[in-house]
Amino acid sequence: MTTSFTLARNAFDHLVLTTLDGQVHENVSPVRAFPIQSPDEGISLVLQDGQEVVWIDRLADLPESSRALIAAELAGREFMPEIEQIESVSSYATPCTWQVKTDRGETAFVLKGEEDMRRIGPSSILISDNHGIQFLIRDMYAIDKHSRKILDRFL
Repeated sequence: MTTSFTLARNAFDHLVLTTLDGQVHENVSPVRAFPIQSPDEGISLVLQDGQEVVWIDRLADLPESSRALIAAELAGREFMPEIEQIESVSSYATPCTWQVKTDRGETAFVLKGEEDMRRIGPSSILISDNHGIQFLIRDMYAIDKHSRKILDRFL
């Protein structure tokens, strides 16, 4: 696989991008264009001032070493647990406490108001808790019946 750049980490553990013509860009950061709908497509490598250095159409097109570095960098910067099951809610009026199972374990959070739940696309929902942490329900139609029933009360 041929790419127009190479990626490595420097002594400070920052990403360093080197173009084929020898230009070196220190401390680049990956930014997803579509983090929920297409997380592995449309990724920009930007400098600290936000200037784009490289556009990546698809992560899968990169060599494994570059793909792993970008994935590790994104994982360290992004935190969005994915809700797999809603176990219970303290009330159907807000504010209320939700007990959920996520891809990162069980947790509880407070939903301040129904305005903190947003539909994203036809089946995804983004929920912000009282601390600003965002939880994702990737496909509200694919979760279990009990969780779907609770969601229906809030949507």
